[in-house]
Amino acid sequence: MQGDAVNDTPSTSCLGTDFDTPIDDRYFEDYHPGAIYEYGWVTVTESGIVEFAQRYDPQPIHTDPTAAATGPFHGLIASGWHTAAIRMRMLVDHYLSHIASLASPGMDEIRWPRPVRPGDQLRLRATIDDTRLSRSKPDRGLVITTAELWNHESDLVFSIKATNFLARRPQ
Repeated sequence: MQGDAVNDTPSTSCLGTDFDTPIDDRYFEDYHPGAIYEYGWVTVTESGIVEFAQRYDPQPIHTDPTAAATGPFHGLIASGWHTAAIRMRMLVDHYLSHIASLASPGMDEIRWPRPVRPGDQLRLRATIDDTRLSRSKPDRGLVITTAELWNHESDLVFSIKATNFLARRPQ
C-alpha cells in the first residue's frame, strides 16, 4: 500500500496462535468458530492519508492538513475507506486463504468508532463468528468473520462483519 509502512513480520496475539496450516494451504475446514487471530502492525502516514484521499475521498479533512486543523477532528484523519483498505490488505496478507478464497457475497455492520491519524499503528483482530457448509454448492463453505482494527493506544478504529466463501479441502 503506497504511503503506508507495513511490518513484514506480522505479530500474533496472545489470544491465540496463528492457524495450524499456512495461508497457502488453508481451506474452509481450517476456520473454526470462536478462534481469534491478531496480526500487525501497519503505520499510517500523513502522505499515505493524503495520497489515498486525493484519489478516492478528496475531502479537506483527509487532504489538507491546514484546513483539517480547524475542522471537527482538529487535524488530518484517514478516510474511512482508506482504513477499510488497510484492513483488507492485512486480511489478505495474513488471514484469507491464498488458494481457497472464492469471493464475498457481502459485508455488514461497518463502523468507524474513532478516526485514524498520521502515525497511528494498526493491528488486525479477526474473530471467526460462524462457519457453515454451502447448501447449494458442496465444494465450499461460508466463513463469517468480525474484523477489527485497533490502534497502538488500544482504541478500536474500525470494525466490519464479513462473509467469505472458501473452498473445501480436496479429498
